[in-house]
Amino acid sequence: MPLIYRAAALAAAAFSLLALTACDPQRISELKEGVSTEADVRDRFGAPDNVWDEPGGARTFEYNRQPAGQVNYMITLGADGRMTALRQVLTPENFARVQPGQRMDEVRRLLGKPAKVTPYTLKNETHVDWRYLEGSNQAKVFTVVHGPDHVVLRTQTGPDLDSPEFKGGK
Repeated sequence: MPLIYRAAALAAAAFSLLALTACDPQRISELKEGVSTEADVRDRFGAPDNVWDEPGGARTFEYNRQPAGQVNYMITLGADGRMTALRQVLTPENFARVQPGQRMDEVRRLLGKPAKVTPYTLKNETHVDWRYLEGSNQAKVFTVVHGPDHVVLRTQTGPDLDSPEFKGGK
């Protein structure tokens, strides 16, 4: 595939994801805890990126908005098929729950799919990034650093250098 077509395909995919994310507030407003069903959730959000089994027959649907977006949603459906919770999980409260010694599969379950995974072979570490907004408009990245055993070594937070305000121009 020629480079121009690849660039156009990537641009179209990025635009589609941004358009999808822009619709999220409307979709969320249409869902009600204790009332909305699995069919309602799937009608608004589509097929989940992942389904997590919960105790008592409940399930949590993961809707990932990474790497272009700055949110990840977890929507829990009770055993009766009705929505019991809708959470945006990329929050300082959830980031604080990530601790050294924790397994990366637990972090993945807590935060959803990351925006980027970068291995640093010489350091024997992998950095896993989630993009999010701090406050209403500060683009940030939460990074979890783990070793070869997939156990958290440390976390860090910094500016999201891939966000538009760091790309220059107007």
